[in-house]
Amino acid sequence: MTTKKTTKKATASPRKRTAKPALYKASNDELIEFYRQMLLIRRFEEKAGQMYGMGLIGGFCHLYIGQEAVAVGVQSALKEGDKVISGYREHGQMVALGSDPRAIMAELTGRSGGVSQGKGGSMHMFDPANGFYGGHGIVGAQVSLGTGLAFANKYRKTDNVSVSYFGDGAANQGQVYESFNMAEIWNLPAIYIIENNQYAMGTSVSRASSQPQLYRRGESFNIPGRHVDGMNVLAVRAAMEDALDHCRSGKGPMILEMETYRYRGHSMSDPAKYRSKEEVQKMRADHDAIDRIKDVILKAGAASEDELKQIDKDVKAIVADAANFAQECPEPDLSELYTDVLA
Repeated sequence: MTTKKTTKKATASPRKRTAKPALYKASNDELIEFYRQMLLIRRFEEKAGQMYGMGLIGGFCHLYIGQEAVAVGVQSALKEGDKVISGYREHGQMVALGSDPRAIMAELTGRSGGVSQGKGGSMHMFDPANGFYGGHGIVGAQVSLGTGLAFANKYRKTDNVSVSYFGDGAANQGQVYESFNMAEIWNLPAIYIIENNQYAMGTSVSRASSQPQLYRRGESFNIPGRHVDGMNVLAVRAAMEDALDHCRSGKGPMILEMETYRYRGHSMSDPAKYRSKEEVQKMRADHDAIDRIKDVILKAGAASEDELKQIDKDVKAIVADAANFAQECPEPDLSELYTDVLA
């Protein structure tokens, strides 16, 4: 009788997280630009909420109010050719990527001047010219697609990176872990941004997740992760710089858990009764990302109170113009039913 000789399969050594990076040292001009972009997202989303209440926006509508530092900090570090993909809370991310506020608002109202010709609405916008590969309505589906974008970057031998946004609710979806596994096996330049806004669709992360430290979700796949203060744009930018260096140098994927907070409900139809008004007010008073960067600007002497008020005035004018454009635009022609359809 003979027995087969077995050999122990070698396992890869675990990838180590680098030391937590110090806060990003922004120039005065960068500080002001961070403030302007976050304020533009906030005012845009406030206006979108008003227009939804007036019946000008149909379907679902998920606002980004409170999470502005994540998109601005992440995307300010990207370069041309990098790709971003997201779920359905994507308006603010598109604003931070440089998409035209007029085209985003027109898409929300289903008009022909929309970024997707009025056919995508709030949840399914698309703007590849600005590096945005869609808001996606299926929870977690964008993670697999974003991993595919990272594969395309590697296949084409570029040093570009794919950024996939998803939330704490989507972090429990199975396809997310299939994507992690493939990204690590193929050593893909993929950054996974978990926007942990605490409540998913309405259940706190502590009740829904057996491992609430979401940045650790890649450990069994050998993917390093980092917890980041998602209410501080300078912390977000620093973590993103570190993650980009990791990916561009060929070290494979990385996970960044951005601990943030949405001030509104999951969508416009959510009254958010699962948390108290006092909790939301305390978060706004103690951790608001826009207030925090405003304090940094004033202490650094980068701008005066009057100059910041002028920025707010300018931003409100941009948003008002976008809202007027969205309401004046015609609806798509019926012929649009037959465009952008694959058979």
